Amino acid sequence: MLQVRRPTIIVGNWKMHKTISEAKTFIEKLALGVNKSNSAIWIAVPFTAIQASADIAINTPIIIGAQNAHEQESGAFTGEISCHMLKEAGAFFVILGHSERRMLFHETNLCINKKIKQALKNELRPLVCIGETLEQHQKHLTGQVLEQQLSQCFENLTDAEMENIVLAYEPIWAIGTNQTATPAQAQSIHKFCREYLKRHWNNAVAEKIVILYGGSVKPDNASALLAESDIDGLLIGGSSLSVDSFSKIIEGYNINVS
Repeated sequence: MLQVRRPTIIVGNWKMHKTISEAKTFIEKLALGVNKSNSAIWIAVPFTAIQASADIAINTPIIIGAQNAHEQESGAFTGEISCHMLKEAGAFFVILGHSERRMLFHETNLCINKKIKQALKNELRPLVCIGETLEQHQKHLTGQVLEQQLSQCFENLTDAEMENIVLAYEPIWAIGTNQTATPAQAQSIHKFCREYLKRHWNNAVAEKIVILYGGSVKPDNASALLAESDIDGLLIGGSSLSVDSFSKIIEGYNINVS
């Protein structure tokens, strides 16, 4: 079997938090302690802070991205941001299909598929989120839900395009609830996703795709999650808003692999 050493990516998603000045201060402080990190460090900042954050992050291990994008290149879409605009502002990646976008803004898998294609066209790495609700989890529908999301979100993507995808499994029932999937539960789902990718693309694609776990990740559970073979990184919400807690997660991984 092909063995590929996948990078570990620790991603902070700030959501609707931090002004430009707050973002700059955070990145400057975080950069002081992560220069020798064994993981890639990505932060999805608010649209307004992308350019300033990207400028501050130059010559540091910190990579700046966006939290969403529109599925069209341009047009009469008041208040929306295109992938081209994000790229020009300094974004390297963009989060697509986050559960809050699906639930609060009614984004469908078809919509997310269009966004992924726009991101790839503009050389942004799509970080694509999938996950099941509490009701779906309790009814043992997780596999069915994830297969539908994977199938529809990645429809008509080539092998080369798929290799640029970062996938994030975020069980909706664990987001902001203090109910984190156990490392074994998360590993089982990540393996399920990788097996799906093998069947519908090929082994090389499946082995190269980084799969992150997201859902109430904190300094005290991050290391155990990252120890699992198919968990390649973390998508972190609340704990990424504090330099102290975010640094502890990064440092915890560094200690475990050094």
